[in-house]
Amino acid sequence: MSTPADRRRTFRDLHTRGCFVIPNPWDAGSARVLAQLGFLALATTSSGFAWSIGRSDNHVTLDQALAYIDAVARAVDVPVSADFEGGFAIAPADVGVNVARAAATAISGLSIEDSTHDAAQPLFEFGLAVDRVRAARRAIDDTGTPLVLTARTEGFIVGRPDLAETIRRLKAFAEAGADCLYAPGIRDKEAIAAVVTAVAPKPVNVLVGSDFTTVSELAAIGVRRISVGGALARSAWTGFLDAATEIAERGTFAKLTQSVPGSELNARFD
Repeated sequence: MSTPADRRRTFRDLHTRGCFVIPNPWDAGSARVLAQLGFLALATTSSGFAWSIGRSDNHVTLDQALAYIDAVARAVDVPVSADFEGGFAIAPADVGVNVARAAATAISGLSIEDSTHDAAQPLFEFGLAVDRVRAARRAIDDTGTPLVLTARTEGFIVGRPDLAETIRRLKAFAEAGADCLYAPGIRDKEAIAAVVTAVAPKPVNVLVGSDFTTVSELAAIGVRRISVGGALARSAWTGFLDAATEIAERGTFAKLTQSVPGSELNARFD
């Protein structure tokens, strides 16, 4: 088993060349299966985890999130980056305190986003958003743990799909110390290419939650990292809901015959 320090070095190196998929497990079991499938790194999913404990996305506590990301990171021998939402705070100093707590877990990286979860003002004001990334960078550096800091701007998923503003924020986040830049929700390949060019040579993460592109297409654009957010968790919930709904509404069990055998799952976790 590699050490957290080994995995952090590996994770940083992955961002220097090529393109890799970093899928998102919602618990230790799904993380272990993804690692068995050969993925070189994983990232947690705030939504997938929230659903697994009966909550909606962005409604878990800091302590719950820390326990989750640490459990996933310790369950596998590949690097794990944490979806750390908005740092579980607003003020930059408080974001820094929470990032330092996250750095004490076994993760190899984390992301900080600029969404406020306020429909009237869905993004933090530009200067505050940049200061929050800067505080996260300072906290990581002060702990001496070389975590990869990913900075996210959420305009395209909170009703503010402004490419120019997205690029302005990502460039500022890069200057504030972000190692990787991320604007979830962008699906247009020309827009993705514009982001890659704007922040080069910093690596860019692209979210893929449906069948609008391929790994090879994004690699050709220059994307370094591809994540799927809560999409794998949603896929799992789809199978569960289909089977449970059939039983509840029809009193039949046909969907259960499509299930993975228990012996196969047991073999994966022996």
